[in-house]
Amino acid sequence: MKRKRIWKNTAVGLSASMLAGMLLFTSSALPAHAADAKTGVLPVASNEASLTATKKDATAVTKEFRVVTLGDSITVGYEPKMTTLPYGYVERLQEQGLLHGRTQVDNFGIAGLKTSGLKNFTNAIKEGKTLTSEAIQPSLPDPRAGQFGANTAAIRESIAQANLVAMTIGGNDVSELLGTANTMSEQELQEKVKELLSTYTSNVTAIINDIHAINPTARIVIADQYQPMPEVAGKELYAKLMKASQGFTQTIDGIAAQFTAQGADVKVAHVAKDFIGGEGTMTHMIKNRDFHPNQLGYAAIAEEFAKTIWGDYTKLTAPDAGQPMNIIVSGKTLSTPYKPVIRNGKNFVAIQDIVNAVGAKTVWDNKTSTATITYGDRTVAVKIGANAVKVNGSSVAVDTPAFLNKVGKEAKTYVPVAMVAEGLGFDVQYIAKLRTVFVNP
Repeated sequence: MKRKRIWKNTAVGLSASMLAGMLLFTSSALPAHAADAKTGVLPVASNEASLTATKKDATAVTKEFRVVTLGDSITVGYEPKMTTLPYGYVERLQEQGLLHGRTQVDNFGIAGLKTSGLKNFTNAIKEGKTLTSEAIQPSLPDPRAGQFGANTAAIRESIAQANLVAMTIGGNDVSELLGTANTMSEQELQEKVKELLSTYTSNVTAIINDIHAINPTARIVIADQYQPMPEVAGKELYAKLMKASQGFTQTIDGIAAQFTAQGADVKVAHVAKDFIGGEGTMTHMIKNRDFHPNQLGYAAIAEEFAKTIWGDYTKLTAPDAGQPMNIIVSGKTLSTPYKPVIRNGKNFVAIQDIVNAVGAKTVWDNKTSTATITYGDRTVAVKIGANAVKVNGSSVAVDTPAFLNKVGKEAKTYVPVAMVAEGLGFDVQYIAKLRTVFVNP
């Protein structure tokens, strides 16, 4: 993607080394049992789950809310001068999903993608054909594009199983206006926007048709196009670009309405309105002359997607330094006098809190110092100080034994949260950015 004038140095010039390091980022939620309270470091989850159709336990699959994300560098979560894994709208969308239950996100965003490239990509996925990076779109800066193109069969399976397909696409189609709108007459600009909207309509319609053909029951949510240029760049230019942005919003609203009339579940996440007046604070335009969102912008995009999907959005924050990680069970943060504690660098929680939060039953055997928890057809027996727990009668080794922790006049059994939750068959995911564990039955 080329940028004219000041845009020649924008973030589309993703380095191969930067994106190669992003190969593993598809899901930022990781198993909680490996969490280290001192470092917050967990093993990086492999992106192979996105590229191979891994079979899971049938019970887990039926309970999971499965999300596939497609699109451009905003779906990737790109920001200029990145030195860490992305934390964009997709990662936040996964967190919001975990507040509602088990959630799996497969992210197939490709940096530099235009609507024409995504159309080529989704058509190949639908047809079961592999394609090269160049076949997706010439000169893509994302070195993962070829890998995605070679794994269309697995991506098709992901889409076929998805409850939701979320997309951001179109920003690279219209970005040329940022450098040229100021030199155009009103008539020239209207003609250019009309041309862009015609191409956008044709491509997006084809994309949605492909997705719907693969999975007729999935909800499809696509964002409109925010306008990133702040008004300080010039009121006349700002007015022109705002008018163009409004045209794109009206167009995608019309596309969604047509699909809805035909019985397809297609919604629009109206992110453009959130950037109005905040273009300079929600993007990297002023500092880096780059139209991508910053963290404030990505949070706003995630909020619009979440409200469109679930009707609500919950702002999540990490605990203060030195404090135990947050634990959210079935969408509710554990709030109890028996606070999580850190021992030997590990996070422990009162076993009774987990039991109460999910409605399980527990029995304490004072003679053996053993707590036995039952949930459905699963039973976990936890003995104080033991190097193993019993899950449905089978011994499972643990490296962090349970212990009694005195809180006031009471002594409570404390265990690593995942030791019991996973033993009971729950889904346990750790979000390192938030230092938060999500537990969902």
